[in-house]
Amino acid sequence: MNITTDIKPVTYLKAKTADLLDQINDTRRPIIITQNGEPRAVLQDPKSYEEMRNALGLLKLLAQGEEDIRKGNIRPQEEVFGDIERLLRAEKS
Repeated sequence: MNITTDIKPVTYLKAKTADLLDQINDTRRPIIITQNGEPRAVLQDPKSYEEMRNALGLLKLLAQGEEDIRKGNIRPQEEVFGDIERLLRAEKS
């Protein structure tokens, strides 16, 4: 991967939008858009974006779980599964 092919000025985006979209969807690599030589935006294909959001969501859940452990907000596994089984039995009744 050559990152220089993934950095384009905003003028290139304006002139070659369809080509950039094809490149993004073919390579699944994001494109960095610059303005006046500074990075200003990132273009990414929808599938990669969704995967990234899902991964970030999982990382957030893990961080919250670790925080709960540090604070002592924990319950034994048997207790949790017992509560779930009781709720499921109650729903069937």
